[in-house]
Order: sequence, then C-alpha cells, then structure tokens
Amino acid sequence: MTDNSIYRLQQSMTPVSPIAGKLINNAKNNQGKQNVAPFDQILSQELTGVKFSQHALQRLQSRNIKLGQTELLKLNEAVEKASQKGANESLVFMSNSNLALVVSVKNKTVITIMDGANSKDNVFTNIDSAVIV
Repeated sequence: MTDNSIYRLQQSMTPVSPIAGKLINNAKNNQGKQNVAPFDQILSQELTGVKFSQHALQRLQSRNIKLGQTELLKLNEAVEKASQKGANESLVFMSNSNLALVVSVKNKTVITIMDGANSKDNVFTNIDSAVIV
C-alpha cells in the first residue's frame, strides 16, 4: 500500500546574506526589463497596423508599386479578418489594385508583394488562407 502523506522538511533554512540578496534582486530586475518592450513602442505598433519586411520593401521599390491610404486600410482590414479566422500565413489579393501580398498574419508583416504582371503563373506556397479585397 502506498503512503500518500505529505511530509514537511524539518531542516531549517538559513537567510541569504544581504550582498547576495542584492545581487539576486538586481538580476531579477534586469531580466524582467530585457524581455518587456516599452508601452509606447507596443502602442505605436498596434496603431500603425501591418508592417513590411525588408524583402517586401525591396519588391515595392523594384516593381515601382505605390500603396495609398485606401490600399493600406484595406490591407489592415484583410489581415484583421484573417486573424479572426485563425489564419497564420495568408495571401491577400487586392482586386482593384491588382496586387498580391503574402502576409504573416501572426506578426502582421507583409512578407512579399507583387503586381498583376509578376503574379501570373506563380504558385503560392506555405499559406493557409486567402483574402480577396
């Protein structure tokens, strides 16, 4: 038969010296600060919405693609819809602008972007959803 009793340790605990305690406290404080982003940085990221990867920025420049406020607003709405449905990686097709964007929904980041001429005959992989706006 098993003994399910809980036993307490009878050994006394010795307090930590003040110097060691001070070092431990500082280590804990520094560790917490390294992992936490400032509130204003998080707030501005949430307000700006979708960001663009370096690769996507290069594609915008090399293909001379201009995104206006209306396109960015539609893109943010499309990413939000995909997020609500539980998508991770999504293809966003903007029919009015004839643009195709591969977006990381979790990170709210455009991975790549192409116009109609460059998106023909392409196969989009590693996506789990598509949003047409």
